[in-house]
Amino acid sequence: MRMGASVPKQFLTLAGRPVIFHAINKFIEYDPGLELVIVLPEESKVLWKELCIQYDFTRDHNIVAGGEERYNSVKNSLSLIRQKSLVAVHDAVRPLVSKETIGRCFTMAAEKGNAVPYIKPRESVREIIGDAGNRPLKREKIALIQTPQIFRSDVLLAAYAMPYNPSFTDDATVVEAAGHKINLVPGNPENIKITTKEDLVLAEAMLRSNYEI
Repeated sequence: MRMGASVPKQFLTLAGRPVIFHAINKFIEYDPGLELVIVLPEESKVLWKELCIQYDFTRDHNIVAGGEERYNSVKNSLSLIRQKSLVAVHDAVRPLVSKETIGRCFTMAAEKGNAVPYIKPRESVREIIGDAGNRPLKREKIALIQTPQIFRSDVLLAAYAMPYNPSFTDDATVVEAAGHKINLVPGNPENIKITTKEDLVLAEAMLRSNYEI
């Protein structure tokens, strides 16, 4: 069941704070000196200011208006990116990313130009083939992709100079289409994307129980 909430999912309350603040705080804990660019729907900017006051969020940051697709939202933020830097693109609705995952991604991106976290599926996996039915896939060959996806700024800027293509489902697909090999690094299983009510309940349970993340 989808959320059906009256506000965007990143503003839902999780363990006493909006989901987005949990995600942001993970990056601040990893490196207090990181520059923050927060992409928000245009209509959510007033709400964001109210939440910053309500939850005493005073960390310096820049706000960018989101676009129709993820591609447009990221592209809108690139004018604020410093040259010769590493850029981490993270889903605001992934509040349980670990500092270790963030660190692994930054290390790999610094070495090879990009890094994308993943986990292996625990269940059996099958491919649906339309009217032809379905067939099993080898689980060990499947990677479930997470964020943050981290890139050298020159790599990301050049990739987003390409026009939008519906096949661009995340930043890795954009950079790959520009001719770069994507480097996968281990993520953390708790780094779920808050999409359904069940996801929110699970994340709440982990945070309330002081689960080690």
